[in-house]
Amino acid sequence: MVSLWQPCIDPAYVEGLRAFAAAHIAPEADAIDREDVYPTGLVKALAVAGYNAATTEPRYGGGGLGYGHAAAIFEEVSYASAAVGISLITIFQAQTILKLFGSDRLKIEYLPRFAEGLISSYALTEASHGSDIRSLDTKAVREGAGWTIRGEKSFITSGSGAEFFIILAETQAGISAFAVPGDTPGLSTYVGTNSATFGLRNGPHVNLVLDGVRLPEHALIGTDGKGIRQAVGTLNYSRTLAAAISIGIARAAFDGALAFAGNRRAFDKRVAEFQGIQWYFADMLSEIDAARLLVYRAARALDDGLETERYGSEAKLKAAAVATQVASQAVQICGAYGTMETAPFGRYLRDAKAYEIAGGSAEILRNTIGKYLLSHLGPAVQP
Repeated sequence: MVSLWQPCIDPAYVEGLRAFAAAHIAPEADAIDREDVYPTGLVKALAVAGYNAATTEPRYGGGGLGYGHAAAIFEEVSYASAAVGISLITIFQAQTILKLFGSDRLKIEYLPRFAEGLISSYALTEASHGSDIRSLDTKAVREGAGWTIRGEKSFITSGSGAEFFIILAETQAGISAFAVPGDTPGLSTYVGTNSATFGLRNGPHVNLVLDGVRLPEHALIGTDGKGIRQAVGTLNYSRTLAAAISIGIARAAFDGALAFAGNRRAFDKRVAEFQGIQWYFADMLSEIDAARLLVYRAARALDDGLETERYGSEAKLKAAAVATQVASQAVQICGAYGTMETAPFGRYLRDAKAYEIAGGSAEILRNTIGKYLLSHLGPAVQP
């Protein structure tokens, strides 16, 4: 039987991904979610298989592939476990900001290590500022031939497993980005009161303390004072892959509900034979297909370097909403079984809803798309 989900890129590559995810990730998915642990072993295994640095240039040990391949990685991994997908996305974010803005020295020092399995986290958030990174309490001061950083980051995804951090701090010039190894003296993490979330559970979110952390001059990423532009530019890339994670969740929920409806009998026929149930599936399939096409259109925009902000924001907005819609409907179709803790549908629903907020909330994405549209308006016509 032909798969409902035909590959959007090289079929052989996708089949290899699906086989890896089914054999190694899917069996661990429920335990990762239940225990809320960072899946270190799986992330390292993905690196060995060549997936963690798929879009990095071969001279840095990467695969040199396009962003369609990256979208496929995140879609297929997250079909098995969205928590593992989230673990990969913070690695991708760190690579991206280094590739786009890092010096040759930083690229040579760190990019090859991602192909070897380096685990990283993207530490922007602070308790007092949330999504507003225009002003930060974490300060970086030039001292001698380097930098000293003091402050605290909060609610850091993948922080419990990270070996390397990208950190935003405020300097005299403005907001700047820094590359910080996890074993740097003065750097520590702790689990705060509000560290656990109900979805996307890849280990507790941590608070990151920088107590007089000393860094060399070259740890600065790009231009001093341009960190906001760099962080936003990086998010334009990661939002497309976040959307691919949501597609993976939606597909998993759909497939699980379809299998249940195909096997469950009620009133002398299979549940899937009821017209009302078929309409549910028709709507869900159409929505997933539409969102999936948009994700791969956004991936092509990344390859072309054109309108990345528009398509990345649209893809995440649409895919996250579709995933929540599909996961909720899947529970409804499966009835009591859909609500059981031993079934995966609660995990799908929690993961899907969490990603309508994490990585760029629906409201922030709508604002971004709105600003894009305003930029395309000509001068106002006077009446």
